[in-house]
Amino acid sequence: MRGIAVIVAGLVVLAAATIAGPAAFAGDKLRNGDERGGISRADLRGVNFIENCRFSHRADDDPIVFPGQPGASHNHSFVGNRTTNAFSTFGSLVSASTTCARAADTAAYWVPTLYDGTNPVEPQGATIYYRRGTFAPLRTFPNDLRMIAGDAKSTAPQDLRVTFWNCGIEGGVQPSSTVPTCPDVRGSFLRLHARFPNCWDGRQTDSADHKSHMAYSIRGACPSSYPVEVPAIELIIRYRTLGGEGFSLASGGQYSAHADFFNAWRPSELKKLVEGCLNGLVRCGRD
Repeated sequence: MRGIAVIVAGLVVLAAATIAGPAAFAGDKLRNGDERGGISRADLRGVNFIENCRFSHRADDDPIVFPGQPGASHNHSFVGNRTTNAFSTFGSLVSASTTCARAADTAAYWVPTLYDGTNPVEPQGATIYYRRGTFAPLRTFPNDLRMIAGDAKSTAPQDLRVTFWNCGIEGGVQPSSTVPTCPDVRGSFLRLHARFPNCWDGRQTDSADHKSHMAYSIRGACPSSYPVEVPAIELIIRYRTLGGEGFSLASGGQYSAHADFFNAWRPSELKKLVEGCLNGLVRCGRD
């Protein structure tokens, strides 16, 4: 409980990054007009609801990049839906059970498996922040929406506003593109953060590169080509290790950090949270 509370406090500082995140496409113009509707950045600070999910399983599957092809992917560590595999669909996921605190969150979340040498490191679990990153009200994700944050093929540091490593607030380590060595103090453990785009094109639930149907908001507004504001998800995977030398991701090295989200929330329950918490400008916390 204390560790989660500390994470919540520290990530209030990062909420501004959701409002001023990187654009998906250079040169895309913002929509004309006043999108603020009397809402300020201060009003958005700390507005969220939080999900907590335990580790579920590992597999060489990826139902977004390699649907219907079991064993075709690098190894992934899954949280949330207990049944996620290469054949997963919205229907199969929404009818399954979950490791998340809210039974209605049957969505699938996954990251490349972390290795200490040749040994896989099992995540302790995940803390998942759903935030409001735009001045305009949000819509819920469409059923079956799929998206990826970060670059699985990156061999160089990625934008720290999208993905980074740290040791939690008590660790006192700044966000890093590489696995840090965490201090041996209470509450200090290795964490991987991934922040998903929060603007949707309103048409496709996926795209060829699994990214082009989504974009990040810019200064609290979505680009004109992505007119639908949706919740901004930050996935934080927690590992019970202090990190250090010898760690790598199944996708290669340490720079290839990324995360996947396959929406299979029970629609009515997600809508209640989006309307009551995010559109209601309330910090709802967690169950």
